Parts: sequence; structure tokens; C-alpha cells
Amino acid sequence: MAKIVIIGGGWSGCAAAIAARKTGAEVEILERTDLLLGLGNVGGIMRNNGRFTATEENIAMGADELFAITDKCATHKNVNFPGHDHATFYNVVKVEPEVRRLMREMDIEVHLITRITDVVKEGDRITALESADGERFDGDVFVDCTGTTGPMGNCMEFGNGCSMCVLRCPAFGPRVSISEKAGGHDYYGKRADGTPGAFSGSCKLEKSSLSEKIVKELNEKGVAVVPLPKELINESKLSKKVCRQYALPPFAENVILIDTGYAKMMTPYFPLAELRQVEGFENARFVDPYAGGKGNSIRYTAVTERDPFMKVKDVENLFCGGEKSGLFIGHTEAISTGSLAGHNAGRAARGETLITLPESTAIGSLLTYEKPDGGMITFAGDEFFAHMKETGLYTTDIEKIADRIETAGLTGIYNAFN
Repeated sequence: MAKIVIIGGGWSGCAAAIAARKTGAEVEILERTDLLLGLGNVGGIMRNNGRFTATEENIAMGADELFAITDKCATHKNVNFPGHDHATFYNVVKVEPEVRRLMREMDIEVHLITRITDVVKEGDRITALESADGERFDGDVFVDCTGTTGPMGNCMEFGNGCSMCVLRCPAFGPRVSISEKAGGHDYYGKRADGTPGAFSGSCKLEKSSLSEKIVKELNEKGVAVVPLPKELINESKLSKKVCRQYALPPFAENVILIDTGYAKMMTPYFPLAELRQVEGFENARFVDPYAGGKGNSIRYTAVTERDPFMKVKDVENLFCGGEKSGLFIGHTEAISTGSLAGHNAGRAARGETLITLPESTAIGSLLTYEKPDGGMITFAGDEFFAHMKETGLYTTDIEKIADRIETAGLTGIYNAFN
């Protein structure tokens, strides 16, 4: 049985592992921290705008497992908030244990607190990975899902310093780009002013630290919009955000909260002393990042060059998914790219022909789309969502989406060897 090794256990890594396992391979996930899902532990937004379309495309192709979990762990469904329709919010506290149970059920071996720092190669092929603790992990095909956030030096140079985010570099060590170690070529995204990387777009507040009125509104509606005093409005933060779909005036003029178990605050950071001047936030307390009053993590500093099959260029047996595979924003984007990477890794291990996704699908279109300014893209907003609407790719008609996938010959493709 071929062995496929996934480096990084975020949404893309877990999706890659599931897809690879369904090709019949033995699969291992090597995760740097003590939790799976990475930024998924503090994210929580699914199915908003074009992500609904992409979700249903994945389900039609056979990558349904992770979406079933986020739906199961939903706090609210079919919610509208500024610039976004029909969103599902999942409970970020409940979702990771569910995913870990799924890994066990599928006999996917998960190694936590395992930071990979080097590769062993023969020619242009990887034969093994080495961890910071000296462990060796052999494999036939590898998938780099290490993401692009950190290490701390990038947050210091391009952000406001380490903000103690959920990725916890001080505790578990800095991220290492396996694609670059293996001979691939990394590049970085940039903000409007040319600064490398971008701030993660949201913070988490402890719900119990907010007023009863705000908590009641969050629990009942899933969203609370609290106007800011004019003197606290800071529109300059919008240009620093990775999440361009939330870089809209309402997100600068208000505190917009979403119920993900915590109160997800849709801004990269907010000085605590100023936040506590806002009615209802007098006792506010950050949960993630712990220094959310100072800054947030810096992302998109290590994207790798790849081909349409999600294979890393110049490395024969290395694929990539998630932020590692492009300037893609969001959980749905990570699951979409990870699923294709893991499936093709399994095909490569079997000696089968690799597949691509056509531009007649939203996911296939995302994989080939390039913004004129080279910036980040997402199903949920900005130029690419407009492109989806203009080309007819965006729809919430599930039967129409299933027909699209069938026409492309992709129905159940991720279960082809299962």
C-alpha cells in the first residue's frame, strides 16, 4: 500500500488526507501544534456568497465529510450580514474534536506536536521528512499544507509583532516551508501599498465579557452590528486585511460580531482601551489573538508555485493545498484545494492519470483566476465573486450545481477508488 504524508493539519491538510485515504493509500498527517484545523479553530464562517456554490460542488464530487461536520456544528444557518448572504456559522470549539474523530474512523494516522523542518530527497523526489525532534517519516507522495502564516519574524517585520494567535509559534516553533525546502519556489501576496502579506481579518472576544444585550442578539440572530463613535472609526485597517470580502465601509464604521461560540469580531485588531469605550464592550476580553488589541497574524508570505494538478513545480512527488497553493482566502477554499491535492496525490501513488477541474466549475475557475493586482481571492467577495456572478457560476440551486458537476464528468470523482 502506498503511503501519502500530509504536512499540516489545517482544513486543507485534513481535506487532503480524506481524499488521499479514499484512493486506497495509507495516510499520515504531521501537524506542528496540538490541534487540527489551524485557523479553522477561530474562523467559523461557511457557505457565504459564492462559498455556497463551491461547497455544493465539493459535495457533488464526493468531498462532503468536512462540510457535514461544519453543518453539524453550526450555531446559525442562512444568516445575512453586511455584504454577505446565506452564511452558516459553526462553533469553533466543537468542530476540531469532530474532525479528529473522523480521522480515527478513516484510519488516518495523526501526529501532533510534530514540526517538520527538513526533507530527504533523491533527485527531484522526496523520500522522507525530518522533524525538529529528529523523527523520520518516509512516504511515496507528499502534500504540503503548511500554510503561509508566521513564523514570528514575518509578524514582526510585516505586522505589529507576535499577537499570540491560535497558531502559537512561541509554543510549537515556527512554520517551515516544505515546498521551498524540497526545491520549489515560494512567493508572497501583498497589500495595496506593496507590503508583503496581510493581517488575518478577525479577532475573537469572550461572549461572556460583552453586555447581556449584545450576547442576546448574537444568540438569537447570529450577528450583532454595533455602530462606532466617529472618533473610533479607522478605515485604514481595511487595506491591511487579508479578507477583502470584509474590506467594506460597514466593517470600519461598526463593530460587527458573529456567533461562532465566541464573538467573532470582523476586524484585524482593535486597541482594547478604545474597544472598551464602546457601549456593551466595557468588559471586553480577547480570546484570539490574545494580543488582539495590538495586532494579528500575518499571512500569505510563502505561497508556492504549482501546476493545475496541484503539484509543486520542480518537485516530482509533492502536491500542495490551502494557502500554500495560492492566494486563496477561507475554509471552503482550503477544503477545495486540499481535496484536489490529496486526490491527485493518491492518483500519483497509484500510477493513475491526474485530474484538473474545468473552469465551468467555480472551484476550477478559482484555481486559474488571477487578479490584475496579484492580490488575494475568495469565493465570498471582491473581484472573484463578481466574476462568478458575471459568468453564471454563482448559484444556490443545489440541483443546478449537481448538474454542472455531472456535465463535467466529475460526479463522485473523489470516491472513484473508494
